[in-house]
Amino acid sequence: MRVAGSCHNQMTPSHKSLPLTSQSLRPYLQAVRSSLTAALCLSNFASQTAERHNVPEVEARTSPEVLLTPLTVARNENERVLIEPSINSIRISIKIKQADEIEHILVHKFTRFLTQRAESFFILRRKPIKGYDISFLITNFHTEEMLKHKLVDFIIQFMEEVDKEISEMKLFLNARARFVAESFLTPFD
Repeated sequence: MRVAGSCHNQMTPSHKSLPLTSQSLRPYLQAVRSSLTAALCLSNFASQTAERHNVPEVEARTSPEVLLTPLTVARNENERVLIEPSINSIRISIKIKQADEIEHILVHKFTRFLTQRAESFFILRRKPIKGYDISFLITNFHTEEMLKHKLVDFIIQFMEEVDKEISEMKLFLNARARFVAESFLTPFD
């Protein structure tokens, strides 16, 4: 069993400040980073209901005493992260910003594309939690095989990149729609 203080020493890397992000996004990502870093103190914990089984307690929900208090970090009502920790696993659900119907469709297509390739990401869940766009599940086995601060960096980088990717797709879609409209209306001039 790990001592509570030993987990903190393993997870505090000397990482640099966040790359160039918007000023309003930086505190949000920093809050998510510190919350994830604190929640990633996972330990091996056998199931209390099935002998010789080790299941993610945050998914099974069979023992309420090993579930910790869920935490929501929100930038606004349309952009938030739900962190659900337990003794041997943590589930991170992300609600991606969707300002209009086009962004809603783009986010749905993008997350569907990613979840179809969930086995390549190891920690990505195939089905997100209701009310969120994408979910990750990190177990104690993941933290034993991978560096904890790199897992946190991956989640933070994913959150930064998905916003950029959706914005770029929307700009490309608008440019393409403008080109199609202009080429369609050219014969009428």
